[in-house]
Amino acid sequence: MAEERVQRRLAAILAADVVGYSRLMEADEQGTLTVLKARRRDILVPLITRYRGRLVKVMGDGVLVEFASAVDAVQCAIDLQCSTADANDSLPDSKRVILRIGINLGDIIVDGSDLYGDGVNVAARLEALGEPGDICVSGSVYDQVKRKLDTGFDDLGLKSLKNITEPMRVYRVRNLAIADRKGETGPLPLPSEPSIAVLPFNNMSGDAEQDVFTDGLTEDLITDLSRNASLFVIARHSTFAYKGKSIDIRLIARDLGVRYLLEGSARRAAGRVRINVQLIDAVSGAHLWADRFDRDLEDIFAVQDEVTAKIVEALVGRLVTQPPRNRPNSMEAYDLCVRGRALIGISPKASRESRLLLQRAIALDPDYAEAHRLLAFHLWQAWAQWGEPEVPNRLVAVAMAEKAVKLDPNDAGCRFVLGHLLAYERRWPESDAEFATALKIDPNYADAWADLSDFSVLSGKPATAIEQVEKALRLNPHPPGWYYWDLGFAQYAARRYESAVVTLRNEATYRTISRRVLAASLAQLGRTSEARQEGGLFMASNPHFTISQWAASQPFRDQATRDHFIDGYRKAGLPD
Repeated sequence: MAEERVQRRLAAILAADVVGYSRLMEADEQGTLTVLKARRRDILVPLITRYRGRLVKVMGDGVLVEFASAVDAVQCAIDLQCSTADANDSLPDSKRVILRIGINLGDIIVDGSDLYGDGVNVAARLEALGEPGDICVSGSVYDQVKRKLDTGFDDLGLKSLKNITEPMRVYRVRNLAIADRKGETGPLPLPSEPSIAVLPFNNMSGDAEQDVFTDGLTEDLITDLSRNASLFVIARHSTFAYKGKSIDIRLIARDLGVRYLLEGSARRAAGRVRINVQLIDAVSGAHLWADRFDRDLEDIFAVQDEVTAKIVEALVGRLVTQPPRNRPNSMEAYDLCVRGRALIGISPKASRESRLLLQRAIALDPDYAEAHRLLAFHLWQAWAQWGEPEVPNRLVAVAMAEKAVKLDPNDAGCRFVLGHLLAYERRWPESDAEFATALKIDPNYADAWADLSDFSVLSGKPATAIEQVEKALRLNPHPPGWYYWDLGFAQYAARRYESAVVTLRNEATYRTISRRVLAASLAQLGRTSEARQEGGLFMASNPHFTISQWAASQPFRDQATRDHFIDGYRKAGLPD
């Protein structure tokens, strides 16, 4: 008898899940079932029909839907979230039905009316990644819809999904209608200073390997502009959320809370570089300034200085002279440093590759300050976060950071890194001075403001810490996850436990070491069962953690703050 052939097809799969389903059922089983049935009848099924989908199955707290088109799947998800939020308006918070949605485009196996395979599994894993009210999509979906829908996307980076072999790039739908229905704030208010965001420059070289150079050029311009106290400059992490996307500049400016945008392109070939730049007033749509630079590659830093000067003059009305910076003497060293910079902090493996690149850059240019400070921070991460030996990494990191400051005392990044490392050496006055100098040189340095908040907490100043990390979040409105960790850390220290729980359950930081403080916050609220659950999940990922070892490793300056954290960890059931 011939073996029956497996039927396969390509499909867009939408997986949706009700957040807090067990809690809703425990509180009011019959009422919850009635609401869910009405939502399926009045919202879900009509939307599936409108967007030509097929309801594959209902699984209590979730549904699985198949679409022939990724565009239809994403548009259906957006409308589903908006309609669900509208329907929640008449319900108390405790009874609201909130969805998380994941969408994947992939190969599926058809078995009668049911579907199986990685195409389905990935959609379910993506749904689990999201925050309440979110839509997360795979890279394959993003590639199909990025220029076909009037919506933006946040690049969440490569994510390891359960039972999926290779990490996958994940995007979150950023739709103003969804944001409004989720109760998020409206447009950020414009700062009193001229405010600007530098969008990622386009690589016009026809060589994907030159993306790193183009990204490095963008980052350097952001750094140079940030040093001007007369400007408000959005951080790199937030502007790079728009890389490769075609979005109306007015929406970008509204999203970031700035008036001006700088955009451009670069072409590098045969020892030459061509750079096109234009400065746009996003409120009026006027092009304030545009120019093209054709130069030898060795002149790239002079071009950066010239572009920066012209932007400052256009926005501030006068040329503001900044202290000179130490520029690399070797373009090869610069390329290596930019590549190394892009890899720091991604993973232990990526950081090891970054270390090799930075070491090669220093070998080519021993006076390259940025390479020294990046390598110093990497060596600190190696022992503090990645589990590598403390000796000799710790002392070498401090020595290298000190050398970076000597090579370029006007580099805010060098000052910031040295201040961070000196805090862990308990060299408090020197650490304070380095942070102060870093923020005097670059008052827009979002990462420095966020990092400084940690040390304010450890010094017993949680209110100051919250102000510092909130300033960082305004400068970097689409931040890396560790900003939320810093905010939750400060909120716990300030005894704002409810706020800490909300912050630390943000998907950008949840499922990391932030679970430790989340567990403590829940414990202080008397939510012991949840605290023990989060504490157990934290210990599963950090089996060697002990409260005593942690307390000894942290550079506390305030005993009461130290005792407060220890109390929360003990209440959450973490081991002494």
